[in-house]
Amino acid sequence: MSIERFPANSRYNGVATAELTAPDGETIVYLRRRFIPDPATLVPVGEVLVLGGDRLDRLAATNLGDPIQFWRIADGNGAQVPGDLEFPGTTLRLTLPASLGGGSGFNGGFNNGGDGA
Repeated sequence: MSIERFPANSRYNGVATAELTAPDGETIVYLRRRFIPDPATLVPVGEVLVLGGDRLDRLAATNLGDPIQFWRIADGNGAQVPGDLEFPGTTLRLTLPASLGGGSGFNGGFNNGGDGA
């Protein structure tokens, strides 16, 4: 079964579903595992410096134009737990999936103290 259950900006968009038949005969549809991509395969579009009180959703809203895209920051920095990246003084990579390439439509990724180096 392959039903689109997630919006285009979701990290789960395009992840396949599978079915399991329960002992009572009920069909249970579940989402297959989403693997975090190797950060080296992603296209860098900038960097951002984490300041006190920053959260990935706010950094994504400012730098990527959509707070729901926080997962792209996590993926670009190899984090399984996004909150692990929210430490002041940390420089985070802003990336796009390898299939998209380029950085058009983004703020350049240098808001909130990042220098783009």
